[in-house]
Amino acid sequence: MMTGFLVVNHYLRNEKFDILHNHLKKSAQNLGINLIIKTNEQMLFEENIPDFVLFWDKDVNLAKHLENKGIKVFNSSKSIALCDDKAKTYLALEGKIKQPKTIIAPLSFFKCDYTDFSEKSAKLLSFPLVFKECYGSFGEQVYLCKSVDDILSHITSKPFLLQEYIECNNEDVRIEVVGNRAVSAMKRRNDNDFRSNITNGGKAQPYTPTKEECDIAINACKALGLTFGGVDIMNGDTLCEVNSNAHIINIMQTTGTDIAPYIFREIQSKL
Repeated sequence: MMTGFLVVNHYLRNEKFDILHNHLKKSAQNLGINLIIKTNEQMLFEENIPDFVLFWDKDVNLAKHLENKGIKVFNSSKSIALCDDKAKTYLALEGKIKQPKTIIAPLSFFKCDYTDFSEKSAKLLSFPLVFKECYGSFGEQVYLCKSVDDILSHITSKPFLLQEYIECNNEDVRIEVVGNRAVSAMKRRNDNDFRSNITNGGKAQPYTPTKEECDIAINACKALGLTFGGVDIMNGDTLCEVNSNAHIINIMQTTGTDIAPYIFREIQSKL
């Protein structure tokens, strides 16, 4: 029997993640794969070598360490790094796929005065605009700013970027891609927040994506080197974000399509 390790974060544990991890384990078992759950801390001291690792974490250094040991890691450390940092995602897709106008904040090594940068950015992007910390999930660390003071209020020592606000009626489309195929999609809408994420109160419904939306999602995943990923698209033609380990339970509950078997079959085809 093929053996895989499901790598999850040692310090991020709650019922939502437990449900996902157990679902992946059961799905793998149905395909004849023994999937063993390991935390990123446990993997540092693990002596056994699996046939593959399904890396459901963002510990890029560990993922690279496992690759250096000759282990097949899905998604790859490079792909995870590109998706985890919104600035890196933007740069990897710049000129290839339509994205909101974006200005990546200049590097600083401590919290400093970004007033001049914010004023110049606002002239180019106009208000309202979107403030995003480069690292964050589930719509967290994403804010709608209507003034320079708004921008400044969200700045810490963490890297960030500013994007033009795309009017999309608080809706987007999430497309799950596995291999070179869009396998499922849902439309998300939030009547109380510009962020459509379900975690922030958004509601989802099954959705049949257009060919253009499928092409955007597939091409984005190809450009980022993803074996699988969740791609968010606004207004049918503008990419918002790409997730290397999207929470697949929500889309399964919405559409009835289980993404997990697609992922494991794709992994099997690459071993």
